[in-house]
Amino acid sequence: MNMNIIIHDRKELVISNILKDNSMETRVISNNEKIQPCICCFACWIKTPGKCIIKDGYDNMGELLSRCSQLIIVSHCYYGGFSPFVKNVLDRSICPFILPYFETKNGETRHPRRYKNEIDYSVHFYGKATESEKETAEKLVKRIAQKQKRTVCFYNSFEEIKGI
Repeated sequence: MNMNIIIHDRKELVISNILKDNSMETRVISNNEKIQPCICCFACWIKTPGKCIIKDGYDNMGELLSRCSQLIIVSHCYYGGFSPFVKNVLDRSICPFILPYFETKNGETRHPRRYKNEIDYSVHFYGKATESEKETAEKLVKRIAQKQKRTVCFYNSFEEIKGI
């Protein structure tokens, strides 16, 4: 089953035309202030493949991403990266979503993905960002999305994207 996932760092987020397919289930991941940082124990690779052992409500990110067809991220741009909350969610998603071994393709050595679904990444950064920070953010999203479809947008303030 495919779904939309929205990860955001705001207390509230109005969604409307940001979703390409409103008929799919949409999961909104926001800061409940209970998320714990990844402890790099690798249990999600070895002991409980694809599932984080930290039980704080964010332990199922790998499973959610396995069903995701559109991933929307709304984040304040911090020096060309994600806000602390969004970064934490993505950190907790990485190992459950990829396999522990390496493969080399086109001169790049990477972990292969655990799941083969196609994800359309749509990242919306807000806040004043320099051209250098925007370039860094675009490279970051390109690395995360790998060869999949991705869109990166920048806004000077959250108010510019409120209601997207």
